[in-house]
Amino acid sequence: MELSTVTYYLIISVTLIYFFSKYKFSYWSKKKVLYPEPTFPYGNLKQTLKENVPFSSIISQSYDKAKSKGHKFFGVYKFWIPSFVPVDLDLIKLILHKDFTYFTDRGVFVDEENDPLTGNLFNLQEHKWRNMRQKLTPTFTSGKMKMMFQTMVVCTKHLDEILKEYASINEPVEFKDLLARFTTDIIGNVGFGIEINSMKDPDSEFRKEGIKAFEFSISAKIKLFLIMVLPPWLLKKFNISFHSAKSINFFINLVEKTVAYREKNNVFRKDFIHLMIQLKNFGRVTDLDESTLMNKEKPSVEGITINEMAAQAFVFFLAGFETSATTMTFALIELGQNMDIQEKVREEIKRIIEKYNNEITYDGIMEMEYLEKVVSETLRKHPPLPLIPRTCTKDYNIPGTDVVIESGTTVEIPTLSIQRDPEYYPDPDKFDPERFNAENKANRHPYAYIPFGEGPRICIGVRLGKLQVKVGLCSILSKYRITINKKTALPIKYNPGLISTVKGGVYLNLESV
Repeated sequence: MELSTVTYYLIISVTLIYFFSKYKFSYWSKKKVLYPEPTFPYGNLKQTLKENVPFSSIISQSYDKAKSKGHKFFGVYKFWIPSFVPVDLDLIKLILHKDFTYFTDRGVFVDEENDPLTGNLFNLQEHKWRNMRQKLTPTFTSGKMKMMFQTMVVCTKHLDEILKEYASINEPVEFKDLLARFTTDIIGNVGFGIEINSMKDPDSEFRKEGIKAFEFSISAKIKLFLIMVLPPWLLKKFNISFHSAKSINFFINLVEKTVAYREKNNVFRKDFIHLMIQLKNFGRVTDLDESTLMNKEKPSVEGITINEMAAQAFVFFLAGFETSATTMTFALIELGQNMDIQEKVREEIKRIIEKYNNEITYDGIMEMEYLEKVVSETLRKHPPLPLIPRTCTKDYNIPGTDVVIESGTTVEIPTLSIQRDPEYYPDPDKFDPERFNAENKANRHPYAYIPFGEGPRICIGVRLGKLQVKVGLCSILSKYRITINKKTALPIKYNPGLISTVKGGVYLNLESV
């Protein structure tokens, strides 16, 4: 029986793709760069896509192999697309800082016309990124964080009410979801100036949008595949975007309504949206916060649009709620297994809270040196971004070698691998906050600790993220002793995805102190 026309063309297509992939899989061998053997058609993504193994874990295996052989870098394949992975810390310093002009972009697809939410600071490229970063930097100063601080503390009230309820009936608490709802409420208040109260209403639309953004569903995998392998012009032509129309409309409408209400009624709140309104109206953040809506002065520079506001508020929400929630979760897991450390940090928290009239204050948190070490060690062992993405924007000759990283090549900075490297952190699986005392920090390569990236594109929200983590931990640890419930699977495993999250539930026992 003759093959049908469709079957014939299918065989031809698969054969062509196979040989195309084989050709592409020779990229690193031609450059004489070490690489793990790829598998058709996945490259080195097979375990991630078929077994849900985080790509950072696959990178770590190759990182260990490269270091053992004395290599300063290696290559991997995401499908047939080559990606460069530096191992040497001095080379990483060049990429992130000294030679940053060769690696300015993250290589994330941006289509502001069809998907305005992609036009956020994390994704933006070159001059657009520089312009937006310059405008947003004044919104994340320590002064602005102090301005927003009390709003964060107010959100601990609902957290405390839920924990009291569980403690009274001696039931374990599933902290992973609870803390995500807690940080969602903080970002809703601090970022958008609205009362979400997902602590009491887990099914709020705001919370659902946050969950959706981090789901590694089949449709998300397909979209990610298309965005990775298709050129930007083709993605734009067929209107392929990572965010759904519903999500786009939700955030743009939310920002539009909030801005319109505040400008019509001259409403002033100490939050992120207020700072965004300043940027929209005047192109800059002013210290005269109360006068923002009434001052009709001509902008000194071009302001931002509502769509740009929505994009920044969107990434502010996603980065703010998920990374802080997971960091708090990891901290409690570690403290639940290291009771001596937990007692030491609780003693510091309670002593300083008492000093400030039994209230959690900004100045008080800034005095908590051991809490700072605990948070730093948590971020060391469980960095929010296990891999930091960059893209080479012009050919770069690696110093001391004949290897050229070609323009357009993606770069993966292996944060998790570096921060679990026994050369920099002896017994790396041990949770030891004293790794971050002054002496140890001074004796360590500064790029051995990069949980938020480094250089000009370091995370702009570092202060805010750490502050809400500390507020949450202070609220919990000042009142409760935490132990691990048997329902929590140890050792913990990570879900695949851009941000490290715990696989499965995190159940912890509460004991009032």
